[in-house]
Amino acid sequence: MTSAPLASLAPRELLGRMFAAAVNAAQPEHCIPPHLPEPPRGRTLVIGAGKASAAMAQALERHWPGPLSGLVVTRYGYAVPCERIEIVEAAHPVPDAAGQAAAARLLELVRGLSADDLVICLVSGGGSALLPLPGDGVTLADKQAINRALLASGATIAEMNCVRRHLSAIKGGRLAAACHPARVVNLLISDVPGDNPMDIASGPTVADPTTCADALEIVRRYGLDLPEGARRLLESGAGETVKPGDARLAGVTTRLVATPQMALEAAAAVARDAGVTPLVLGDSIEGEARDVGKVLAGIALQVHRHGQPLPAPCVLLSGGETTVTVRGKGRGGRNVEFLLALAVALDGAPGIHAVAGDTDGVDGQEEIAGAFATPCTLKRAWERGIRPRDRLDDNDGHGFFEALGDSLVTGPTMTNVNDFRAILIT
Repeated sequence: MTSAPLASLAPRELLGRMFAAAVNAAQPEHCIPPHLPEPPRGRTLVIGAGKASAAMAQALERHWPGPLSGLVVTRYGYAVPCERIEIVEAAHPVPDAAGQAAAARLLELVRGLSADDLVICLVSGGGSALLPLPGDGVTLADKQAINRALLASGATIAEMNCVRRHLSAIKGGRLAAACHPARVVNLLISDVPGDNPMDIASGPTVADPTTCADALEIVRRYGLDLPEGARRLLESGAGETVKPGDARLAGVTTRLVATPQMALEAAAAVARDAGVTPLVLGDSIEGEARDVGKVLAGIALQVHRHGQPLPAPCVLLSGGETTVTVRGKGRGGRNVEFLLALAVALDGAPGIHAVAGDTDGVDGQEEIAGAFATPCTLKRAWERGIRPRDRLDDNDGHGFFEALGDSLVTGPTMTNVNDFRAILIT
């Protein structure tokens, strides 16, 4: 895509184009075909889970040269038409019975395969909640309560997924082990900092070096109150996952088909076309969203005041997955929490605009991707009787930006490479 020069583009339009380019770079229709394996002598079975898994299945169907069948589970509203692969919808981020039933069906589907068969596993972010098959002694209600507690705890995605893997009957390599002796090719769209396959959907088809003891330490660290069955599963060691070196995983190949870095590079290309210098700060930035907002505001102000580390016009790009420790009762998400904290820290500094959004189109539990911030954000809020710091304290980022008409609403994007942040200094 060729952009117009900055002088002819409003900052909000340029930021919107960068966000769109980031999402487009991770669309399954573009990133699945180059990574398809050779057809097998036996059957081809497609399985998967995640917000992008249905679109991945559709792309695979369009480009696969032979027969295939299968089942993938995606978030409600994210299904797309497929002819040979069944698409099931379930709840995210808090799991439901539909996801539990789909996970059980996936395990049953892969049993009895031969060494001549091929399993193509399509996994993207959101798969943890969409495959909520509890381990022994753990109920779906337990999984729902644990998921809610983890989401509100401030734990990193790696920490959350460590706990989830050890309370599951399908994650942590268990689904791949059930496929043995068939060959397994994992096609993954990464939504996690560092792109570690075991953290993408809690790694249902890859080995897991972490342990039940690690999961218990995370539970202790965040003061989580585990249901009795879940605690017993971890303390007994019965929840151990499939470890590296397990012979059942010898035929597993993993390919990352889209990552946050690819999305950032696509956005950077849009900026350069518009005459704006991009600076990618990192694709795996973590931490409390409001703290990250303060830090990036400091960098933006250094550019604005001193032309360091580079002069304007420029854009600071970053990805990753921040966290929010929920203390208020507002309508929040990590991207709008970041953006509100950024706006407060910038305090109306001129010439600084920003966008922050989740590339799957859903920030937190709202059907809103994120929002835009401008030098006038705080002034416009005060004029409406809205106190920005109070809204931040109440974790009410969505309520704040929606009241200003600055929400970023995309609908389901059919992909997910996690958070996207762009701070434009003109």
